[in-house]
Amino acid sequence: MVCLSTSNKSDDPENIVIQMMLDNGIDYLATLPCDRIKNLLPLVSKNFVEIPLTREENGVGICAGLYMAGAKPMMAIQSSGLGNMINALESLNIACDIPLPVLSSWRGVYKEGIEAQKPLGKSLPSILEGAGIEYTIIDETEKLYLVDRAISDSFKNRRPHIILMSPRVWEPSTCLAWTEQDSENLKERSYEMTFKTNISNPEMIRYDAISAISPLLDDEALVANIGVPCKELYSVNDRDLNYYMLGSLGLASSIGMGIALKSERDVVVLDGDGSILMNPNALIEIARAKPSNLIVVALDNGTYGSTGSQETLTAKFLDLELFARASGFTNTIKVHTKDELEGAFLKAKNSGELAFIHVILKSGNVSCENVPLSPVEVTDRFIEALK
Repeated sequence: MVCLSTSNKSDDPENIVIQMMLDNGIDYLATLPCDRIKNLLPLVSKNFVEIPLTREENGVGICAGLYMAGAKPMMAIQSSGLGNMINALESLNIACDIPLPVLSSWRGVYKEGIEAQKPLGKSLPSILEGAGIEYTIIDETEKLYLVDRAISDSFKNRRPHIILMSPRVWEPSTCLAWTEQDSENLKERSYEMTFKTNISNPEMIRYDAISAISPLLDDEALVANIGVPCKELYSVNDRDLNYYMLGSLGLASSIGMGIALKSERDVVVLDGDGSILMNPNALIEIARAKPSNLIVVALDNGTYGSTGSQETLTAKFLDLELFARASGFTNTIKVHTKDELEGAFLKAKNSGELAFIHVILKSGNVSCENVPLSPVEVTDRFIEALK
């Protein structure tokens, strides 16, 4: 274990928690800060691969991808972030039997000075219980052993397990891992970007684009966006290395990022405009991590194709390639035709760097049968194929 201060003791609660994570084989931690765990977080970055998040829900997708690729991920967040994670925990982790232990700094209950924290904080146990999400309350140092039990339960029973950690737990600590200097993170830097592009009349619908990419796949892992795209991909080219998302709109690229970070295999994400707009944070975090084995294919038909083809903001307002560039992607391209798409995909495969392909499409779905696999069957088949 790494200690960042001579005043740290092995029996400090922060060190005890870190050691339990290590003993359980945790190797990745996705984090968002809370001042109640400010002395824990520096120890996280010294003992694990830390993935700084901009939104907690995005961490659920990243950790799911990491797990399927063979990692043992965990999250450390403030409890307020659980509010935007509930649907993802239900439709991804619980539906697909994907474990995720979450250490959550429990705000709103003990010595809480911010009134806005209290309504959700006080309701969290009943919310989690009503949602069928396993949780453990740790409200004193003597109960720290329950951290070990919660992590073990999550992976043994393949389910999320929330650890509600009261600020009271940290009160006996002498840990001084965090210092005021840690908050001075702004660095001098400059940015320059020249971007000019045109969106022409599209020639393909989404089914055509999927049909163009499918023959070009070798042993890449592929994550398909929720809804009709999954059905179309299954109809065109079912593979054990296809991960069909059956819930959790917005997390396709997040899952792909997690797989790419752990696996040496190349990873392709078939994402959509509605999905990316639902969770634009995904592109920011992918660009920061820069996994060189990831290709994000944005299938943009300007509509929510699975819910009646209502317009998205990309129909008349937002350019996804420009947004990807602004997020930090440097290897991007926009395509309109089958030939352009095939050429761009092959070039991205051979580039050895993170790539974003923006595919301009006409609106329209092809009638295909539902994927005849349960979420658990899809997940287990995919995990086995990744090995």
